[in-house]
Amino acid sequence: MVPPELAEAVQRFSVWVIPLVLSITLHEAAHGLAAWRLGDDTAWRMGRVSANPIRHIDIFGTLVLPGILLLTGGGMLFGWAKPVPVNFGRLKPLRLGMILVALAGPGTNLVLAVLSMLLLYATPYLPSMFEVWAEANLTNSVMINLVLAVFNMLPLPPLDGGRVLVGILPRPLAIRLAGVERYTFILLLVGLFLLPMIGINVFFWLVEIPVEFMLQILYRVLG
Repeated sequence: MVPPELAEAVQRFSVWVIPLVLSITLHEAAHGLAAWRLGDDTAWRMGRVSANPIRHIDIFGTLVLPGILLLTGGGMLFGWAKPVPVNFGRLKPLRLGMILVALAGPGTNLVLAVLSMLLLYATPYLPSMFEVWAEANLTNSVMINLVLAVFNMLPLPPLDGGRVLVGILPRPLAIRLAGVERYTFILLLVGLFLLPMIGINVFFWLVEIPVEFMLQILYRVLG
């Protein structure tokens, strides 16, 4: 017989990890699919246009960091997968293609958030033993997908928001912004982990507030 404490821990873990992995996987697959449709089949040939999570998992971003956040109960749960390889030079049209490929990921997360909220209406019709578990998965899916959509639209390459800006800005400014990419990981680590230690919660202002705003809109529109 499984100890109640272990069963509760497994259930709590599953209702966060399942929607997180699904959200990240479809986010990356959407990038690959958009690139393929716009002229670059690099991701397609590498098997990255796939709903198989194993093809997209990044050890730190998909497993370690979410696990730390889940165990410590720190803030909102989020993560990332291995970036889908895109040869931007093969996209047609080039600049618009870059923008559309970048928007495909966050756009997919927004669609998943809406679908998850709509599916909540179906949970009362499930067997009672699955109803609470399914409701928790879908509720967490709404939040995780909104966090991923907002976080990835931060204007820092290689995040999707940075890619969109590079595609929109005049070439000299786009080149300068693209050069920030080498520092993005350090900036994120400082913003997510170091600044909160001294009371400056950048994640709250840049991600949590927009997510709460979008969540309220969804509640009003979808009930």
